[in-house]
Formats: sequence, C-alpha cells, structure tokens
Amino acid sequence: MIPTSARVWVAMGHTDMRRGMQSLAAQVQQHFTQDPFGGDLWVFRGRSGSLVKIIWHDGIGMSLYAKRLEKGRFIWPSAEDGMVSLTRSQLACLLDGVDWRNPQYSWRPQSAG
Repeated sequence: MIPTSARVWVAMGHTDMRRGMQSLAAQVQQHFTQDPFGGDLWVFRGRSGSLVKIIWHDGIGMSLYAKRLEKGRFIWPSAEDGMVSLTRSQLACLLDGVDWRNPQYSWRPQSAG
C-alpha cells in the first residue's frame, strides 16, 4: 500500500517505454535531480500516449507498474520538459483515461427523492 505521504510526479513529454525501472530511476536522478528512492511515485508516458509506467520505491525495493489503454490516450500535461505534481485523485483519473485537469461527471442527480 502506498503511504499518504507519497507524492505523485508526472514526467513531462514522452519517455522511451523500453526502459525498465533502473533506467527510469536513473532518469529521475539525473534529469530531474530528484531521489527516486524517496518513496514518491514517478509516472512516465510513451510517445503513443496509450502506455504509462510508474516507478515507486517503498523503502525495501523498487516497483514498476505499467498500464496500457485499449482505447484512447492518457491525458498528459502540455509542457515539453520537467515534472508536474498530481494529487492521488488526479492520478486515479489519469489512470482511468479521464481528463484529470477537469473531470466531468457522467450524470448528475436531478432530485433527492
């Protein structure tokens, strides 16, 4: 289980999805000058936009998670370089293929009774 103190960082632009957890951790350390072993989640997206990878170090070991959308693309920040911090709920929207910048409810109740 990911602790509530963990922050979520999204890497801008696109990343070579052939990279594994060690290579992605090295990118965090060298390109972003951050600690990939500090307990934060680091999210990367491929060029096509349908695949994301997340690395997370829980204090014992590094984990690599991957998700591919069958239809559509992951909504990504428009900046070319750097990183953006997301909340846990924004990450949940992103991983579901929902526009996390402005989530829209599919329906709204009209009455309470």
